[in-house]
Amino acid sequence: MRDVLDRVGDKWSVLVIVELANGPRRFRQLQRAIDGISQRMLTLTVRRLERDGLVLRTVYATVPAQVDYRLTATGTSLTHLVKALADWSLAHRAAISEARQAYDSDHPDNEIR
Repeated sequence: MRDVLDRVGDKWSVLVIVELANGPRRFRQLQRAIDGISQRMLTLTVRRLERDGLVLRTVYATVPAQVDYRLTATGTSLTHLVKALADWSLAHRAAISEARQAYDSDHPDNEIR
């Protein structure tokens, strides 16, 4: 169970799944939509999700070759959970930021970040 949770709970995987829940995307579309993700990290993330059967990578026989990514049925079944987590994160972002600031001011020597 831990290996599956490690994958679907990974921050980049969550963001890729949320983006692909809106439909198929090309690599550059994903990269532009996911703030802060490097090309290497996106490549690793989609490959891992593909390996786990959550993402389907389709290569089209064009020149140059075009590739898109979409969720599989298994990946789609995960979207409501991941979207709920993303929605919760957005709804509580300010409260968490305030709690962190309060903690940091009460514990100035902490190394937790």
